[in-house]
Amino acid sequence: MQIRPAELTAIRAGDIDVAFRRWERPRLRVGTRMRTAVGLVEVTSVDRVPVSSLTAADARRAGAASLAALRHGLDRVHPDRPVYRIGLRYAGVDPRQELREAVPDAAEIDAIVAWLDRLDRASPTGPWTRATLLLIDELPATRAPDLAQRMGRDTPSFKQNVRKLKERGLTESLDIGYRLSARGAAVLDHEGHPRPAQGRPVPEPGTPLPHIGAAATRALTARGVVRLEQVAALSESEAQALHGVGPYALRHLRTAMDAAGLAFRDDPDATPQPG
Repeated sequence: MQIRPAELTAIRAGDIDVAFRRWERPRLRVGTRMRTAVGLVEVTSVDRVPVSSLTAADARRAGAASLAALRHGLDRVHPDRPVYRIGLRYAGVDPRQELREAVPDAAEIDAIVAWLDRLDRASPTGPWTRATLLLIDELPATRAPDLAQRMGRDTPSFKQNVRKLKERGLTESLDIGYRLSARGAAVLDHEGHPRPAQGRPVPEPGTPLPHIGAAATRALTARGVVRLEQVAALSESEAQALHGVGPYALRHLRTAMDAAGLAFRDDPDATPQPG
């Protein structure tokens, strides 16, 4: 089930708790927990409802501008299919986030290594796990198609493999590409793999950018802005003028900066930041 970023944010805040979809048959079950950019979203109900029963309250709960807008959206695609009302609630952070940050002990590393070995043995194209981890470590925040090309793989199968590593907390998805987690680094170090990442300059200290979309991330990094403290050195109008930085990105930047005690340079309450 596709949910737009703005809707996910509203679900997390509790402002949206239902969605409406036209399906031939239910595609989700009650209790299903979907992993999203904001964390886990749980399905609390799935009910078939007649379009005539929809109300303005339903539209508000779904984040639609009006009942007419909700009905218009439902009629744009497959208007012949029945309508289902899906109850939704924010169910907490993605457990993989905590897993990524937890450095495994010796027993856990042995279990991860054995699992990686099984993946390599089962692969019809040969061992791939360590090479993929090392490549992500060498080239973080690099487009998946570029990484797949380096591996001699097609992009879909490369992404599928990375998802397997992500499930064990060894990698983390970024708006552009991936990066190795502390857990993944511990496994490579345990096995004694040479890591080019260890020879790179130490990242600039500060708070990383939140997930704001690939276009906005590219726009900011092209300007050398990779930390929230650097965003706070910009005025809001300067950030908004960057191609790719739209309302969604600005909203998430404001939220992240507020949580970090930062603000845009032209905010009346802003604390001056180094340029």
